[in-house]
Parts: sequence; C-alpha cells; structure tokens
Amino acid sequence: MAKNDGEIVIKKYANRRLYNTGTSTYVTLDDLAGMVKRGEDFAVQDAKSGEDITHSVLTQIIFEQESKTGNTLLPISFLRQLISYYGDQMQMVVPSFLEHSMQSFAEQQAQMQEQMTRAFGETPLSKNLQLPMQMIEEQVRRNTEIFQNAMKMFSPFSGVAQPEVKPAKKAEPSDLEELKQQLKALQTKLDSL
Repeated sequence: MAKNDGEIVIKKYANRRLYNTGTSTYVTLDDLAGMVKRGEDFAVQDAKSGEDITHSVLTQIIFEQESKTGNTLLPISFLRQLISYYGDQMQMVVPSFLEHSMQSFAEQQAQMQEQMTRAFGETPLSKNLQLPMQMIEEQVRRNTEIFQNAMKMFSPFSGVAQPEVKPAKKAEPSDLEELKQQLKALQTKLDSL
C-alpha cells in the first residue's frame, strides 16, 4: 500500500479518474465520501505534478452531495455569510472557528448518544442517534450568535451589517439550565482559542 504518514494516497489523473493506491483500484467521489464517513484518512494528489489537491476534491464532494441529495446541510444564508468572509480581515479566523464548532458538535452528539444508551440501553435509536431538529436548530443559533459576537469584537467599526439572528423559542427551565451549561462550555472553548 502506498501511504504517506498513515494516509492513503489517491491519485487524480488528467482524465479526472481517481486511483486509490492503497487498494490499487479506481474510485469515485462517492467512494471517497464513504471513506470520509468511515473515518479513513486519505490525501489526494495530482498524478502528474504530485500537488496535494485534497481540499479541492473534498470541496467537490460537498458540492455533489449538496446538489444530488436534495437534503442540503449548508443553508443559503450560511453560504452567503461564508462567501462574505473571503478577502475580509476575518478570513484567517473563520477556518479555525468552523473546525472548532464542528468538533464541538460531534462531541455533543457523542455525549447525547452515550446518555441515550445509559438511559434506554442499546436500542436502534441509541445506536443511530438522530438529534431532534429543535435541538440542532438551537445549537446552530447559539453557535451563530457566538460567532457573530466574536466577529464584532475583531471588527467593531465594520460598516457591514450583520444578519439578524432569530430569537429562540422559550425553553423549559430544565432545558434552560442545560443550555446555560452548554453555552458556558462553548465560551470556555472560545476563550481558549
């Protein structure tokens, strides 16, 4: 197997074909998406120049997933906001913020799955946890609000109007305490950045 520091090397040829040097087979973007979902680490190289083109191939996978499933993960408002940061003074902060937010989201999902397993035992729901839409929307709203506040700290005199965040639905007292704890944990993580 041709590996580079534990990564599988995928070669991309001029004819757009992708070759997995680990399995000695041609693969598709769907195959690479499956590898990502399984947590397999790989790097994509241009077969002719040897240039690392992993970023552009992963972006291409996202584009294809967004266009073919009809179940988009990236809302238009998020895409517009993201595009607005290109060339902006905050461009260098955005990647680490997004990476940290996704990491926190994954950790919270794992914690919730663990809590469901402890509460209800091994059930199909605890094995394949699908978070309720309200909880996801609330987490996204909180992350967006924190991100906007962080951006305001870095550019207080910016003339660009920030999109307005819709107010959250009124939470139950127990939910409110949980949300406060999560917000405090996020604030601690942001402070460490």
